[in-house]
Amino acid sequence: MNVTEMFGCNVFNDEVMKNSLPKEVYKSLRKTIDEGEPFDSSIAACVANAMKDWAVSKGATHYTHWFQPLTNLTAEKHDSFIEPSGDKVIMQLTGKSLIVGEPDASSFPSGGTRETSAARGYTAWDPTSPAFVKEGTLYIPTVFVSYTGETLDKKAPLLKSMTALDTQAKRLLKLFGIHCRKVSTTVGPEQEYFLIDEQAYLKRKDLILTGRTLFGAPPARGQELEDHYFGSLKTRVSAYMHDLDETLWSYGIFAKSKHNEAAPAQHELAPVFTTTNVAVDDNQLTMELMKKVAKKHGLVCLLHEKPFEGVNGSGKHNNWSLSTDTGLNLLDPGDTPEENSLFLLVLACVISSVDKYQGILRACVASAGNDHRLGADEAPPAIISVYLGDQLGAIVDSLVLGKAYVPKKAIPGSIGVPESPIFPIDTTDRNRTSPFAFTGNKFEFRMLGSQASVADPNIVLNTIAAQAFAEAVDALSGAKDFNKACREYAVKLLKEHYRIIFNYNGYGPDWEPEAERRGLLNNKTTADAVLEFFKQESIDVFVKQGVFTEKEVIARADIMLENYVKTINVEALTTVEMARQEIYPAVNRYVTELASAVQAKRAVSKAACKYDTELIEKLSSMNDALMAGVKKLEQDLTEVPKEQKAASRQMAHVIVPDMEEVRRVADGMEKLCARDYWPFPSYTDIMYSVK
Repeated sequence: MNVTEMFGCNVFNDEVMKNSLPKEVYKSLRKTIDEGEPFDSSIAACVANAMKDWAVSKGATHYTHWFQPLTNLTAEKHDSFIEPSGDKVIMQLTGKSLIVGEPDASSFPSGGTRETSAARGYTAWDPTSPAFVKEGTLYIPTVFVSYTGETLDKKAPLLKSMTALDTQAKRLLKLFGIHCRKVSTTVGPEQEYFLIDEQAYLKRKDLILTGRTLFGAPPARGQELEDHYFGSLKTRVSAYMHDLDETLWSYGIFAKSKHNEAAPAQHELAPVFTTTNVAVDDNQLTMELMKKVAKKHGLVCLLHEKPFEGVNGSGKHNNWSLSTDTGLNLLDPGDTPEENSLFLLVLACVISSVDKYQGILRACVASAGNDHRLGADEAPPAIISVYLGDQLGAIVDSLVLGKAYVPKKAIPGSIGVPESPIFPIDTTDRNRTSPFAFTGNKFEFRMLGSQASVADPNIVLNTIAAQAFAEAVDALSGAKDFNKACREYAVKLLKEHYRIIFNYNGYGPDWEPEAERRGLLNNKTTADAVLEFFKQESIDVFVKQGVFTEKEVIARADIMLENYVKTINVEALTTVEMARQEIYPAVNRYVTELASAVQAKRAVSKAACKYDTELIEKLSSMNDALMAGVKKLEQDLTEVPKEQKAASRQMAHVIVPDMEEVRRVADGMEKLCARDYWPFPSYTDIMYSVK
C-alpha cells in the first residue's frame, strides 16, 4: 500500500477539481472555498457534471445530500444518477441537484419551530467541505434549513460562526495594520473509544439499547496498575487500527496517532488539525467508519462517554486555534509573549469570553453520557476555568497583580547520560484536569463527550470570541496612542476576568469551594447546564453575531433537554427490564440451588451450613431490596412532568439516583452470586475479551 497515492482517493479534492474542471471554473470555485466569495451559480452545472463523472468512475450509482440534523448523527437520502433517455438511461447530476435538495423536515428535531404538517426542508451544498464517494454513493456535504428559514442542523450555524469570527478578527487585525483575505478557525478533535468483542456486546441489553453498562461490579483489575496506557497493542486491536487508518486516509482524513488509553479496552485516535467545518465533517465520518470497521473485525466500537463505571470515560479533546490565510497564528505567543501586543489582546479577549459565557460553554457539551464522565479519571470538572501554564500565567500575574515578570525560556534537558540526546523542556506544563487549557499555540477544550458532534462547542467558541473581538475593536478604534490603549484594554480584560484563570489541580478538594467563592458556575447535570441557553445574555451573543435567531437558540436548548429526558427514560426502562427479567430471576435460581444444597448437606452430615445460610439470607434480602428499588423507579417514572425543564430536573435529581440505587444493590449481588448464574457478561469478560 502506498499511502501517498491512496490518501484522499475517495475524495473530490483539489487535485481532482483542478484536473476535471475548466480553468476559469476551477478558479471561481477556489475563490469561494478560500476567500469566502459567493458561489457563482452559473458554474454549478459544470461542477456537477465533473463531480458525477468522477464519482461514476469510482463506482458510484447514487448521490446524497449529507447533512447533520440536531441528533449528533448524520442523515442522507440516496438518489440515483439515472435519468430516462428513450428506452435507456443516462447518468446525470444537474447543477440544481448539486446545489439544493429537498428532504422531509418534519421528522427531524426542531425544538417546536416546525409542526409535523410543515414538512418541506432544504439541503444546500457546502462547497468548502469536499464531496466523497462511499459504498457506491457520492456524498455531498450540505446545510439543512426549514421552508421558513430556520436552521435545522449543526453545519449552518457553524459556518455562520466561522464567518462571524472571520469578520471580527479581520477588523481587529486591521487596527494592527495587518490585512488578510481570511481568518479561519482550525480544529483537531482527538477521539477516545472502547473496543469490545461483539459476542459479549450482544449479551448485554444495556449496551445494545443505551451504549453503556447500567450494571456491572468493578473487576478485580481495573486501570490501577496503569499498564494499559500507551501499552503494546493487542493483535485484534492492532489489525483494527491498521484497517481504520487505511479507510480514513482514503477519505482524506488526517488520522495521525493511535494508542491505548488509560482504561482496559480503551483507545484513542487523533487527527491533524484542519479547517473547522471540514474537521466536523471528518469527525462525523470518522465515528461512522470506526463502528463499521470494528464490525468487520468481530468487534464493537463504543463511543459512549462512560460505558464502564469506575474507569476512564471517553472524551473528545477539541484543539482550537485561529490563523490567517497568510499563515499568522493569532494564538502563537512568539519568543517574547510579554511584548507581543496582538497576542496579549487576543489572549485577553478569549479569556474574557470564556469567563463571560462560561455557562453556555459548559452547556454546549452537556449530555446524559457526559454527566457521568466529568469530574474524574482525567476528565475535567464541570467548572469552566482557563489554564495558562507557568509562562503565560506569570505574564498575566504581572499585568493583573503587578508582580515582576521574569522571562522563562525553553531550556535543554537531559537525563545525564552522554549518549542520551538533548531534548527541549517547554516553558509550561500540561494540565489534564483543566477544561480549557492553553497548549503552546492553541486552546484545548477538554470537556467534549466522545459521541458528541464537534460542531456545538466550536459554534460557541467562535461566537463568543467574535463578540469579544468586536467589543475590543469598538473600544480601541480611534485611539490616539494605539499601543498604549491596546495594552491598557488587555490588562483591563484580564483584571475583570482573572477569576476564570486556574493553573492548579482541578481534582483538588479545595477547588469547588474556591470556584464558588470566585462566583464560577458548577452545573454538574445537563438539566442544570442547559438552562444557561435560556438567559437573555446568552441569546443576545448569538443574535448579535448572526449565528442564531432567538427562536433558534431556544429551540436548540429545548432539543437538548428533550434528548436528555428521552435518554434517561430509555436507561431507566432498560434498568427495570434487566432487573426484573434477568437479575432477580437469576439470583432466585441461585438462592434456590443453595437452599437445596443446604438441605442435602444437612440430611447427610447434619452440618450447620452456616456460610450457605448466611449467603442465602443476604442474597434474599438484597434481591428484595433490588425489587423495592425497581418499584420506586417505576413509580417515579410515572410522575415525570410534561414540561421539559421540569422533566429534566426530575430525571437528573430523582430518576438517575433511583437507577444508581438499583445498580448499587445489583452490583453487590453480582459479587456474591456464582458466575454461572449471573445473566450477562461481567466487566472482566467484556474489558479483557479482546486479545
